[in-house]
Amino acid sequence: MIVRWGLDGLGPLLEELEVERALLVTSSRFAALEVPVADRFTAVRTHAPIDVVEAATEAAADADGLVGLGGGSAIDTAKAVSAASGLPLVAVPTTYAGSEWTSYFGMRDEARRAKTGGSGARTVAVVYEPELTLGLPREESVGTALNALAHCAEALYAGPLEAASVGARLISTQLPLVVADGRALAARTRLLEGAMHAGMALAERGLFLAHAMAQALGGRYGVSHGAMNAICLAPALRFNAAVVPDAVAAFAEALAVEDAAAEVEALARLGGFSRLRDFGVPEEDLSDLADVTAARPAARANPRAASPGDIEALLRSVW
Repeated sequence: MIVRWGLDGLGPLLEELEVERALLVTSSRFAALEVPVADRFTAVRTHAPIDVVEAATEAAADADGLVGLGGGSAIDTAKAVSAASGLPLVAVPTTYAGSEWTSYFGMRDEARRAKTGGSGARTVAVVYEPELTLGLPREESVGTALNALAHCAEALYAGPLEAASVGARLISTQLPLVVADGRALAARTRLLEGAMHAGMALAERGLFLAHAMAQALGGRYGVSHGAMNAICLAPALRFNAAVVPDAVAAFAEALAVEDAAAEVEALARLGGFSRLRDFGVPEEDLSDLADVTAARPAARANPRAASPGDIEALLRSVW
């Protein structure tokens, strides 16, 4: 993966990649951003709905490359287009999700109210521009950073991994500074570095139970993936500690605390994230959500087997 820092490097990078007709895939927020592209698709929506992905794929018919710019939904939409078209993708993330490091992507089937996805994206480069994160609201900053932190925690289940530990340390130390002053460029830069390491850890190790719960919730209700990870990570850590105590201890060490789950809860509260009920999740849905979660690949890959009953108990603990 080619990594560059600074948006001014995007043009030379596209030349280096011999991309002459790049399509920008982004949301309306960045529709007018000055970038060296031939065309623009600016209709990205949260959770990358399937119909939006299809429209973006059609828009890429005359392109010879893609620039996916924005948060996780923009990057996922661009990755889905890349997989469908075979076009190379340059990702320019403006949040801390870290999804730019994987070939797989999530989408939302709005008719079925479910998260789906695929793989095969040809992401060839990432350009990080911290200044694009300066306007990110507190809730998105905290939510996407906690999503990245979940990548770090889950990566450690399979053993020590420097990227996961470095990412966790940077995220946990810089996120409070960003919440205190969202215009602090130095803190935003280091937080983006932490997210980059978290993305690298994600690419190497994959997703597990916390993400499975977050995916089920996001698919059902269209709620923020970051917020759901912020709420679901702590109970998943406590559940998994019985079988991977060294991994949870390593995560706590990276956070410089004794109780990793409690620290995750404290960081989540910076964004106002603590209970599922605050996001309109009905208590009567928890049993069905547990069944849906248990069937997801990330739940089946979890280091500790999680039955629907186990998952329902975890969901109830944060409802």
